[in-house]
Amino acid sequence: MSANTALIIIDVQLDFCPGGALEVAGGDEIIAPINQMMQSKGPIVLTQDWHPAGHSSFASSHEHQDPFSQIDMDYGPQTLWPDHCIQGTKGAGFHPALETDRADLILRKGTNPALDSYSAFFENDHKTSTGLMGWLQSRQIDNIIMAGLATDYCVAWSALDAARLGLSVSVVMPACRAIDLEGSLAQQTEAMRAAGISLLDALPSL
Repeated sequence: MSANTALIIIDVQLDFCPGGALEVAGGDEIIAPINQMMQSKGPIVLTQDWHPAGHSSFASSHEHQDPFSQIDMDYGPQTLWPDHCIQGTKGAGFHPALETDRADLILRKGTNPALDSYSAFFENDHKTSTGLMGWLQSRQIDNIIMAGLATDYCVAWSALDAARLGLSVSVVMPACRAIDLEGSLAQQTEAMRAAGISLLDALPSL
């Protein structure tokens, strides 16, 4: 990768892999291609969902609400999820096959108990920054390549925020897997295309 390009790997954690609390079908299939991409010499960022117990995005925190239902929060609509990626638990850990030692930065998100955070750049109020953009700017990075879990949630929200911030963005689709909740994959794929994000159908040469 060129010096102005960073690889951002989204939430390759056990709870999002088969057998996890919020498993994404085929979530573990992306680890080999991600490890291959991480052999590049450019900056690498790993993000990690890191929720306190009783997080407001958990269905269990709301009486008479089921997982995957939606409620209105102060910051807008919020899908309610099964309890997942709780701080310090095995499920919150990265998949053991992921080569985490290659990362220059590990960014934990979703730590505010009252506010979810799909994007690597902003929490779900679209205002509270995670600090990632400042980190990239300090290194004069204006081009990012993304992969991870899940395509239609944390990957797409991250990619769309990055594009809005003026970064050049590519998403490596073979190194992503989706939840696809009520057509969310098609909807978010179209949104990414409309935002000028490059959706790659093969691993890039890094």
